[in-house]
Amino acid sequence: MPAGLRAMLARDPDEPHRAASSLELLFDLVFVVAVSQTSGALHHLWEEHHFVTGLASYAMVFFAIFNAWKDFIWFASAYDTDDWLYRLTAFVQMGGALVIAAGAQSAMLANDFGAIVAGYVIMRVATAAQWIRAAVSDRASRGTCVRYAVGIVVVQVLWVSWYVLDGPVWLFPALAVVDLSMSPIAERYRPTPYHHHHIAERYGLFTLIVLGESILAAANSIIGGLSNDDARPGLIAVAACSLAIVASMWWIYFDRPQHHQTATMRRSFFWGYLHYFIFAAAAAFSAGVEVVVTEHLGEGHLPHTAAGLTLTIPLAVFLLTTWLILDAGRRDAIQTAGVVVLTAAMVGAALLPEPTIGAAVIMVAAAALVSWRHAADKLPQL
Repeated sequence: MPAGLRAMLARDPDEPHRAASSLELLFDLVFVVAVSQTSGALHHLWEEHHFVTGLASYAMVFFAIFNAWKDFIWFASAYDTDDWLYRLTAFVQMGGALVIAAGAQSAMLANDFGAIVAGYVIMRVATAAQWIRAAVSDRASRGTCVRYAVGIVVVQVLWVSWYVLDGPVWLFPALAVVDLSMSPIAERYRPTPYHHHHIAERYGLFTLIVLGESILAAANSIIGGLSNDDARPGLIAVAACSLAIVASMWWIYFDRPQHHQTATMRRSFFWGYLHYFIFAAAAAFSAGVEVVVTEHLGEGHLPHTAAGLTLTIPLAVFLLTTWLILDAGRRDAIQTAGVVVLTAAMVGAALLPEPTIGAAVIMVAAAALVSWRHAADKLPQL
């Protein structure tokens, strides 16, 4: 074993007090740039009336961000050795994330996915190298590790071929499904020993990142209002409502522990993969806030209802997805009915004179519903 290296053996999945490392936190910060660039491009596309193409390109770029991040955190939960080679490989993966961030706007605004594919390949090949290293050290899970490494390399060949051969856009979802299916195939050999609390914490930290984008958008509305006397009251109201919305989103997501969601392999994939919609919706909401701010400044080009929908549809997706992932299994008829009504009301809030105020009221009501129904579970039965 070379100096300073450790055998890459699986960590104890029941290790007490397991928390995100400083390297993992730094890794997440790199993705702040990618998320910011992507939501900024979405705002621009919406302002130019490119609703369908804007959402399609946003979904494609966000998939690269989400899947590359996801695979790193699940691997790290099982095989974080924290030696110099592991750290260097993680820095290479961060470099790939920065390439994705640099190419986000070109992909979404000019349909040039060259940088996205390049950054994604850098990250994924580095991940494959980590799996190969784990295969060398961990004999018990060697079959799983080899399947991951081979699968990653094969999928990267497909992605590069899609870009080089100028493949059709409709082929992207098919390749994404192939990419996502790699983990279930590898895990069927022998599940990796991930740490349930650690995984839940990592997903929670990324949720805070995308919510932070909305906080930034709200701050920008205040900054813009300081120099515009006419728009100042409206922009301050947007900022206050946006803060209430973000607080409600945080409340809805973090109101109950989630480590039990990964108790089984099937549930882990359902919970982990569907977070794509939570993250994408929360980041898209920040773009919606920017659209509303632009409208209040008198610089918007969208009809009022369309501008409102850029704000309310992401929130409706967030409400529905968080219920589906976190609460649908509880079979609470009251909460289910409440979520359906509030989701429909959220979409309809775009018709109001001030959609941001309506959205804030609905999100606060949704947070109160979640808190009430989970508190009811804890009450003693008579």
